[in-house]
Amino acid sequence: MIKRLTAIGNSLGLIIERPILELLDIDKETPLEVRTDGEALIIRPQRRNRPARLKAAAERMMDAHDETMRKLAK
Repeated sequence: MIKRLTAIGNSLGLIIERPILELLDIDKETPLEVRTDGEALIIRPQRRNRPARLKAAAERMMDAHDETMRKLAK
């Protein structure tokens, strides 16, 4: 995806489309970590409760695929 910066007052901003925001579970209240590796701009949501989110995601996956997981375990 190719994007262009948008003028916002005296600054420039990047518009992020809703599907990407939903995929990353980002809203206007989510703190974002912004950094660079010298060649790229890296924007990442700052997650304070990451272990709890990972556990919840794993539980959802197990619930959705319980039968398959049981067959694989045999």
